Amino acid sequence: MTDSAPIPSPSDPKAILHICKREMLRPLRDQILRISGYQVDSTCIVAEALTLFSARPYDLVLIDVEGEKGVAEAEHLCSEVRTRHPGQLVAFVCNWRVAFLTDCPDDILRTEFDPASFVAGVKEILAKP
Repeated sequence: MTDSAPIPSPSDPKAILHICKREMLRPLRDQILRISGYQVDSTCIVAEALTLFSARPYDLVLIDVEGEKGVAEAEHLCSEVRTRHPGQLVAFVCNWRVAFLTDCPDDILRTEFDPASFVAGVKEILAKP
């Protein structure tokens, strides 16, 4: 299942691809990001994420990592994204424990879920040179 935003023009806000298998959480995060001014495409299917990624440029790819069992799949997706576009900014959205198990993404956005902190974390990641 995919939620897509229109393709932005160069003057539009930053574009984010959000991959999250949790159907109850993904739309909520998407809406929070949209309210905060971001263009968001999202999916819960990894293969579909790669198709979306190939279709247009993104400023940030956010990959939700659900517990330790999700690290290998998230790292594989991160690797696939980096193979297709080596300079792509990728961040994992995960809890503090999972953050210690991986070094694939550029950054880790911790999910002690607070919408303001979530958006602040995205802004911080996108602001890095």
